[in-house]
Amino acid sequence: MFKSFRLQLTAWYLGCFLLLLGCFSGFLYALLARNLRERLDASLADEAVTAAGLFRAELGEHSGALVPAAVEALDELRLPAASLAIFAGGKMLAANRPADFPGQRVSLLLGSGRVYRTWPEPGRHGARVLVLPFRAGSAACHLAALEPLDSMAEQLAALREVFYLGLPLALVLAGAGGYLLAAKSLAPVAAMAKQAEGITARNLDRRLEVRRASAELGRLAAAFNELLSRLERSFASMREFVADASHELRTPLSIIRGEADVALSQDRRPAEYRESLAIIQDEARRLSRLVDDLLSLAQADAGHRPLHLEDFYLNDLLEDCCRAVQPLARQKSIQLAWSYGEDVPFHGDQELLRRMTMNLLDNAIRYTPAGGRVELNLDTEGGLARIRVSDTGIGIPPDSLERIFERFYRVDKARSRAVGGFGLGLAIVKWIAESHQGSAHAESAPGAGSTFTVRLPLSGARIHPRFILDSIQ
Repeated sequence: MFKSFRLQLTAWYLGCFLLLLGCFSGFLYALLARNLRERLDASLADEAVTAAGLFRAELGEHSGALVPAAVEALDELRLPAASLAIFAGGKMLAANRPADFPGQRVSLLLGSGRVYRTWPEPGRHGARVLVLPFRAGSAACHLAALEPLDSMAEQLAALREVFYLGLPLALVLAGAGGYLLAAKSLAPVAAMAKQAEGITARNLDRRLEVRRASAELGRLAAAFNELLSRLERSFASMREFVADASHELRTPLSIIRGEADVALSQDRRPAEYRESLAIIQDEARRLSRLVDDLLSLAQADAGHRPLHLEDFYLNDLLEDCCRAVQPLARQKSIQLAWSYGEDVPFHGDQELLRRMTMNLLDNAIRYTPAGGRVELNLDTEGGLARIRVSDTGIGIPPDSLERIFERFYRVDKARSRAVGGFGLGLAIVKWIAESHQGSAHAESAPGAGSTFTVRLPLSGARIHPRFILDSIQ
């Protein structure tokens, strides 16, 4: 009904307040009515006992004459509100107000012992009646005491008027107080919403500031600020990714366009055309490899690259990879060695693991000078398969080790571009390792070579077929 949370909170507060106040008022009214009735009954009992005592005393003075004794006793006991009557043998001996004791009603009460009844008459609201049986000498007598309920009804009516007037006023005051309390409680939320409305992709460095907030709202603000921090990092990574990708794509495209312009500017010999086409072919291959890498990472981010799981021997896969890069290592006069123990059965995506291994070996060969050594080892420990690729290359500075698995990150950008690297190979290595619930780690020192270690769980099964990579964002 109410779209405003402030009004909803106020309505809930008023509903609870009305329920509690209504229950308290009803309890108070019932308790007061009971106490008034008990006090009236106690007063009637005292008056009846007193009148019975006087009647016994007067009976002795009047030598056992019942009627004169009854008349004298009631004359001496003057009560402003109560009506008294003394009966003997079913007949009324005397009464201070005879009209309040019609015979047909009194006859229903006599002989039934001490009893309280409420009569519809006399009075506008009826009357409370007490019949007290007692003995006076040898006579069995009854004393009836009656008092109208008008006084008690007036007190209860006055209390109801207080409720009728006080409850609406209390609800109005409670509603106003609840609305102000809700407004004050929600003021930090409104301030947070206003600040959040001013945050766009251009000013993600801004944070929410909440003063004098409760613990819950402070926690909400902290969580939102942490969300902004993650968004800021993601946007920064995205901008850097776009800039780096654009830069990497621009260089080969410029070379291709330049060679094509030169080749088409005038007639040339076939050898010159073949030279230009060879350059264009090399740059097209670099572009194709870059696009493939970008597509793989984009699919990983979007979760659109399912794992094609199958059973195979991990050592056979690594041996195939080493044989595939053997010509490249021989061309650079680099010694390539590999070793493994017994067969290591594995359950995973063979194509992705082959690509991961080829990236590690290609990286090691690229950055190892002639005469160096690249070694691949496979062993198992603690339910994990450990793949280590070591080289005697140029090494990595300590401040770059933490960022070496980031996209497009290169320690020496000029040198990396010269050897044909894009800075995406290690990012893909990390993605493939983590998609198999594993990890990738690098150890290196400048001039002392590098060692890249990939750990993969041998449990194999239970690999989720649609792994989404978050850690390389």
